[in-house]
Amino acid sequence: MTTTSDLLELVRAPAALTVLGDTAVGAQAAAGGFRGRGWLLPLASVAIYSGGMALNDWADRGVDAAERPERPIPSGRISPRRALAVAAGLGAIGLALAAAGGGRRGLAVAVPLAASVVAYDVVAKPTAAGPLAMAACRGLDVLMGAGGSPRALPAALAIAVHTLGVTALSRGEVHGGTGADAGIALVATGAAAAAVDAAAGSAPAAQAQAPASRIGGALGSAAYLAAALPGQLAALEEPSPTKVRDATRAGIGSVVPLQAALVARAGGIAVATGLMAVHATIRMRARRGRRGEIT
Repeated sequence: MTTTSDLLELVRAPAALTVLGDTAVGAQAAAGGFRGRGWLLPLASVAIYSGGMALNDWADRGVDAAERPERPIPSGRISPRRALAVAAGLGAIGLALAAAGGGRRGLAVAVPLAASVVAYDVVAKPTAAGPLAMAACRGLDVLMGAGGSPRALPAALAIAVHTLGVTALSRGEVHGGTGADAGIALVATGAAAAAVDAAAGSAPAAQAQAPASRIGGALGSAAYLAAALPGQLAALEEPSPTKVRDATRAGIGSVVPLQAALVARAGGIAVATGLMAVHATIRMRARRGRRGEIT
């Protein structure tokens, strides 16, 4: 019998915390924050992301039977049909929330976002284009919060570059990676951090130039580098499965202070503070050993 715990494991529930800030980054860059029912857009991100996780396990069920038999589908706790239904249902909920929170503009980005998630899980993941496809997914998630506004493109690119590096590194979680994969992740992390100030140039001028915004952006960037770099450097020195897996987990979580840095640099100090609280929650869970699977 499938339990709630099985379903939460299927969708990697702890990882949902890492996507809450994507649309906040886009909204802050485009319009100085959410407007009207825009607060529904982070929930749309969570639904689409979680549906993508379920679809990922459905698509990988054959590989997981050999490499990760403890996962919900190969262990028999969730049937492939049910996993596919969960993925479809969450995707539909995500599109509905995007329409409710962002109107036609939000939905116009949510549809290609959902399509990109499906394409990554079913087609692109095992190919050389996999990291680029996943990067596109996270960049589109940021743009969903911006209603497709070009003002958010630099911030979306920062999140996409970070995602590209983490995804490239994650390919060595089971059998070990290479120094080149870790090097890509390190370069991507540095580029994403450097992009924080560049992204501020497209935000509303008065907010972006405030001293608090500059300080908040710098603190967020420092927290991002502190969260991402140690694991990546360790994987560069020894790209074993354990080191790569640890670096991937850290990389997934480190996107939250990057989101906070981008939001703060564009003037959203209160939202950035909330995102740093989310980051603290993720770190506390890790210290207590309640990590759950997020990769």
